Amino acid sequence: MGKWTRRAFITTGVLTGGALVVGIAIRPGNRAGKVRDLIAGEGDTVLNIWLKVNTDNSITVIVPHAEMGQGVHTTLPMMLADEMDADWKNIRMLEAPGNKEYANYAMGKGFIMGPKDIPSMLIGTVDGFFLTATKQISLQMTGGSSSVRFTGMFAMRVAGAAARAVLLEAASEEWNVSTEELMVKNSIISHPPSNRTAPFASFVDKAASLSQPAKPRLKTSEEFTIMGTSPPRFDIPSKVDGTANFGIDVSLPNMKYAAIKASPVFGAKAKPLEASAIKDMPGVHKIVNLEGAIAVIADGYWLAKKAINELPVEFNKSDHDAVGLNDIYDQYLRDMNTAINEGNEEKDVKKGSIKDIFKEATNVIEAEYRVPYLAHATMEPMNCTALVKEDGCEIWVGSQNPLGFANSVAEVLDLDQEKVVVHNQYLGGGFGRRSVPDVAIQAALIAKEVDYPVKLIWSREDDIRQDHYREANISRFKASLNDSGQISAWNNQFVFKHDPEEAPHIPYGVENQYIHYTNSETHVPWGYWRSVDSSMHAFFTESFMDELAFRANKDPYQFRREHLTNAPRFLKVLDLAAEKANWGEALPANWGRGISLHQSFGTIVAQVAEIEIVEDALKVHRVVCVADPGFAFHPDGFTAQMESGIVFGLTAALYGEITIENGAVKQSNFHDYQMVRMHESPKIETHIVTSDNWPGGAGEPSTPGIAPALANAIFNASGIRIRELPVKNHEFKANARILG
Repeated sequence: MGKWTRRAFITTGVLTGGALVVGIAIRPGNRAGKVRDLIAGEGDTVLNIWLKVNTDNSITVIVPHAEMGQGVHTTLPMMLADEMDADWKNIRMLEAPGNKEYANYAMGKGFIMGPKDIPSMLIGTVDGFFLTATKQISLQMTGGSSSVRFTGMFAMRVAGAAARAVLLEAASEEWNVSTEELMVKNSIISHPPSNRTAPFASFVDKAASLSQPAKPRLKTSEEFTIMGTSPPRFDIPSKVDGTANFGIDVSLPNMKYAAIKASPVFGAKAKPLEASAIKDMPGVHKIVNLEGAIAVIADGYWLAKKAINELPVEFNKSDHDAVGLNDIYDQYLRDMNTAINEGNEEKDVKKGSIKDIFKEATNVIEAEYRVPYLAHATMEPMNCTALVKEDGCEIWVGSQNPLGFANSVAEVLDLDQEKVVVHNQYLGGGFGRRSVPDVAIQAALIAKEVDYPVKLIWSREDDIRQDHYREANISRFKASLNDSGQISAWNNQFVFKHDPEEAPHIPYGVENQYIHYTNSETHVPWGYWRSVDSSMHAFFTESFMDELAFRANKDPYQFRREHLTNAPRFLKVLDLAAEKANWGEALPANWGRGISLHQSFGTIVAQVAEIEIVEDALKVHRVVCVADPGFAFHPDGFTAQMESGIVFGLTAALYGEITIENGAVKQSNFHDYQMVRMHESPKIETHIVTSDNWPGGAGEPSTPGIAPALANAIFNASGIRIRELPVKNHEFKANARILG
């Protein structure tokens, strides 16, 4: 989940007075002094903002990303430690504070520039530019599957290698020997000719005074000793023994609780409620009127929730009170048609001339696909604890963007950003939802009214009905096949484009393409959802590829192969998936296989789903997943993320559906917004392809491909084509249900 575009830089104030803010003035240099007071403890020496060395020779890696189950608190330290030749047993991890020095310049640099080789003399200027930009927009984001491929590659590995270089330089000066004669292993520097050895800690004071190289030599993959292995993760023990602190676990002296009732129709205002309404409610202390909601503060959460449910909360009428999901779909279609008729659609890809091809084509196929709104439904409901004092504010929350949360809270409280301290906790699921600061803003506004800390907890109903949703969408296709059954023209129109990744683009060799979209704004709030636009477009494009294969009377796997002659990396992944899934092998009656291929966040993933349809039920038996991320730095963690993304995407494909009725969300809890349960989960087999490509992400790339693989398998088994999700709304041989 994440968005970063060139346009974002232009609109965030990085362009000042018409001039681009670049040059020597914004070269960041070694910022250790700026963060020392934030991260250093007794006996620590801060070598750079990403690491400190203690007198006991332990090394603490400062990680600027939140941990929400993806394992980044382990993988990023691995990348730094390996480049430093540090002893993994003595590596510690500290999550970076929500401070502007830890703004995600590496993320901005990665999304905008990609893996470009920058000359040493320009690295300081480039990094300074992106640091300035990300500071200005308070970006400290965990999202976009970017932690390893950008922060790891641009910050962690460089920091480890640079620290190693200055430690060697310090030892060289101390021992009066050449650095070429020194060796480093397990946080120990040795000089074999004189038989001298000493730990890093012996040289760290001197090393801290030296200038670190901007472009130190990084290891080749053959030299890795930690990267590419799977050591135990730092976050697992506390999650197993129950000592891990999530936002909802926070407990402070004299803390009270808050529950909230927000307008069911997005954007409607709450009518004022007098304080006298709670005078007969024991343990209930205060009503707080927020713009679109009413909150109640009480001694306990259930007291607060009981009170808010009993109070006569009312909301003003809204212009959207009569809007339903079908109205939104109708609006999409009108806007799509208008965009074409008036020639104002947004172009994404334009190659060749589809008009000329379609004029002569005799085999033209058209299809329309739809997907509904989706909620995030994180297992930990949204929550935040806030304490507001005269001189500032503290919040305790699980956030994907602590610096951004601090900035948002500061704005609503009219404080300087430095006066807001964010204590970030583990996230009980993020998927993009915890990048939106709405719950933190509400908690701060509620706590502003009292002189004690307040923990705001959303109920599951609040969580489902007040989300920022993956939007509903429509995608229309038109393609032609030549006499050889090859695609000669490809036309695709859809609604919205939120993702800088090339979600609707296809890897297939089609000479004539026109991919375009239009915007059609609604009152339903949008938010990043795991794999963002790819969560839809893989279903759209890979389902349509299957339809074309059927029309061409070709095997779906072979049909894809024929269109990948100039995409060997994709072809390798597809072939391995087919091989591991025993593609072409006979299946029992009423069974089917479906295949998909999609690239997102730098990682190529092919999936094969194996399903069974019985008289009134669907069972997903097996999913084979083959992924090429370039390099898997923690293979076990990467595999776990592939499995996680598949289960997440399978839930959406089978069940996921947020419907709008009378302007509001109809669903309210897990009884009508279902999750895949453990007994329903298929066997998942993951195979990792290592290539020489720049590393891709892990957290999101397996989510997009499961829906089309599933839909294509259903067609293979039944002849029923799924063009609209979720699957639960379709009948097969009878009323469909999901088999456990």
